[in-house]
Amino acid sequence: MSTLCVRFLLPPLYEAAMPRLLTLLGEFSPVVEALPPDSALVDVRGAMRYFGRDAVELASVIRVRALAHHGVDCVIGAGPGPMLARMAAREAAPGVTRAVGADVDAVAEFLGPKPVVELPGVGRATARTLCSYGLDSVGKVAAAPLSTLQRLVGARAGRELHEKAHGVDRARVVPNAAARSLAAERPFPRDELDPTRHRRALLSLTEELGARMRDEDQVCRSLTLTVRYADRSTTTRTRALPEPTAHSCALTGSAYRMYEALGLQRARVRGISLRAEGLGPAEHAAHQLMFDPVDDRARKLEAVADRARAKFGPGAIVPGTLAA
Repeated sequence: MSTLCVRFLLPPLYEAAMPRLLTLLGEFSPVVEALPPDSALVDVRGAMRYFGRDAVELASVIRVRALAHHGVDCVIGAGPGPMLARMAAREAAPGVTRAVGADVDAVAEFLGPKPVVELPGVGRATARTLCSYGLDSVGKVAAAPLSTLQRLVGARAGRELHEKAHGVDRARVVPNAAARSLAAERPFPRDELDPTRHRRALLSLTEELGARMRDEDQVCRSLTLTVRYADRSTTTRTRALPEPTAHSCALTGSAYRMYEALGLQRARVRGISLRAEGLGPAEHAAHQLMFDPVDDRARKLEAVADRARAKFGPGAIVPGTLAA
C-alpha cells in the first residue's frame, strides 16, 4: 500500500478550510493531488521510509492531526494505487482506515464481489451492456477473456476494463500546486430572511473569489452555490459560465441568477457559500471581445482596484453596497 485517499468530513459552508487541510497532508508527502471539493490523494511511499511507519499508521496520524488542529474528521482508504485507494475510501468509516493489500489475492477479494458499475470509468451504458451478458460483477469481468470484453465494449475500452478488473492501475498521483477550486462562505449571525442581505453576501463572495483568482492568474469555468437553512438542510446548484473568467461582474451576475432561480422569498438562511470550479491559467483562457465601452471600463477599474488592494489591503476599495 503506497497511496492514501483522504476524504475530509467537512461541515456545510466549511469548504474554505481545504487549503489548510492540503497543507497538513503536505507535511507527510510532497505528492498530494487535490480532489475538490473535499478529498485528496497522497503518495506515501517516501513518507513510509522517512517516518518508519506503514500506510495505515500514517493514516491514523493524519486523522488525529486533522481533528486536533482543524476539528475535521476524515475517512481514509489505502491501496497500492489511486484507483483502489479511492474505492476503499468509499467503504471507510470515520476512525477506521479501509486498506487493500498489494498482493493479487487481496485485490481479487476486494474487487470480486463489487458490482461492475463501481469500477472507475464504467458508466451506466457500459454496465448495462456487460450485465446483459451476465458480467454483473467485477469478479466475473476479471474471469472473462480479454477478447470477449473487447468485442463487447471496444478494443481500447475492453483492455482498460480487463486491467482495472484485475486491479491494474496505471494512474499516478499528480501533484497539483494550483487548486482546481476556490471556496468562500458567509455565515449570518442569525437566520436571515432579507433577500437584500442574501445578495450582499453573494456580492461579497464573488468579489473575494474574483480577487483571489486574479491574484493567482487563474480563471474558473463554473460556480457552485450552496445555501444552508435554519434546519441545517442545504441546497446546492452548479452553473457553467459562458466563458472562463475571473471578472467579478460576470461572477456576480451568474451567482445572482442561481440565487434567483431558487425562489427563496421567505427562507430562513443561515449561511451562503460559493465555490469557483474548473480553475485554469488565465493566459490560456479565451475572451469574447465586445464593442461595449461599459464592459471595457469595468475591467480597467477592476485592475486599478486590485492594485490598490495589493498596496493598501483588501478593504481599501469595495463596492458601494458592501461599504454601506
